[in-house]
Amino acid sequence: MKSEKNILIAFILNLSFSIFEFIGGIFTGSVAILSDSVHDIGDAASIGFSYFLERKAKKQPDRTYTYGYARYSVLGGVITTFILLFGSAAVIVNAVKRIINPVEINYGGMIIFGIIGVAVNFSAAYFTHGGESINQKAVNLHMLEDVLGWAVVLVGAVIMRFTDFSLLDPIMSIGVAIFILINAIRNLKAVLDIFLEKVPENVSVDEIKEHICKIDGVADAHHIHLRSFDGQNIYATMHIVTDGDPHTVKHLIRDELAEYGITHSTLELERSDEHCSDKNCHIEHSNAHHCHHHH
Repeated sequence: MKSEKNILIAFILNLSFSIFEFIGGIFTGSVAILSDSVHDIGDAASIGFSYFLERKAKKQPDRTYTYGYARYSVLGGVITTFILLFGSAAVIVNAVKRIINPVEINYGGMIIFGIIGVAVNFSAAYFTHGGESINQKAVNLHMLEDVLGWAVVLVGAVIMRFTDFSLLDPIMSIGVAIFILINAIRNLKAVLDIFLEKVPENVSVDEIKEHICKIDGVADAHHIHLRSFDGQNIYATMHIVTDGDPHTVKHLIRDELAEYGITHSTLELERSDEHCSDKNCHIEHSNAHHCHHHH
């Protein structure tokens, strides 16, 4: 599996690199490099989680997890995000301490580490790009952040080398940390939306209802529920009122849903003289029991 192998390669690269980096931060006295290493150790851990959880997420549904294991991949995203939130908070605290008590920095060593950092992370980012799942996107986002973080360190080191403005070091590390924080929070929101069964961003219940109502033989569509298990696949359930041939109607509706990228759907068919057993049904449709009054 391409994605798994890439995640594993990225994990090994990242872990060995963050250790190298931690030593580099101590050797050069640069808090920007140290903060990058904290970030990278966090990334490595999260990539490790991603690797195992992504594998688990590919398991087929069984009697225990009747919907399959897709959420495990999302869980990887949650753990990663928390690691990054804590990591970047720690970095900010350290950088502020540095601003208060500046320290001697070895600029030359910092420049060398910067060049190696950009090179290694660029290759890791290249390996992981193009992933589909939330998890892989999170991993790739980290990789790009790492390249950026190192580019910042490198440029900063060159500037400090010529100006001896050592406060730039903690200032840079705060900048990188804030950037990580914002992305982590954005990621967390996407993940929570999935856990809270929120309707996925790119589909709208009203629009789907309107399109299904235009299908021949459909008198009404209600109880439309849309959710995603992993941020990619959308599942739909709904009640359809029809007096037409059930097979034809189901087929047409599934085709319509496929246009929205909805591949899994459960359709409950009712005849127009049938009472929908659900109480909400009548509240929802007392004013418009049929599609066409809807507009």
